[in-house]
Amino acid sequence: MIVHKGEILFRQGDPGENLYHIRSGIFKVTRLHENGNIVLFNILYPGEIVPHHSLITPKECHGTATALMMGEVEVISAHTWYQELEDNPDKALAIAKMLQEKLRFMQQRIDHLTIGSPGERLELLKQWMYSYSGNNVLTDLLTQEEIGQLIGVRRETVNRLLRQG
Repeated sequence: MIVHKGEILFRQGDPGENLYHIRSGIFKVTRLHENGNIVLFNILYPGEIVPHHSLITPKECHGTATALMMGEVEVISAHTWYQELEDNPDKALAIAKMLQEKLRFMQQRIDHLTIGSPGERLELLKQWMYSYSGNNVLTDLLTQEEIGQLIGVRRETVNRLLRQG
């Protein structure tokens, strides 16, 4: 399936009837909290099968995944996925490797949050996003608020950093 920029792949609270293999494109995952705050908490990239928390057992979607650019996604029936997992125990090792890769990505993101100045963190985020999005301008993919959430600064600081760069 082709997903265009701005389209929703899955929504927070969806029952998790499908999993999604991201073939191309990048997606942001946001969560709406009871107080009305929307927080960007994950970036999905090619090769991932998501939602991560449903790779072994089903669970409703924790957030909403929105395409940041056009991408291709394979829709996988959750029922079929879990049946294959039950029928083929070796598949569990492949899932463990996928989760390990995501953990390593999250470790890298944490490292980026703890490195030097906000300007350095912004530059690392740009480099990482460019590696998956081609030459797309970061601010064409994410708002200043979302960039700030990813690098641990306020939107105003992102605005200042972008003006300086």
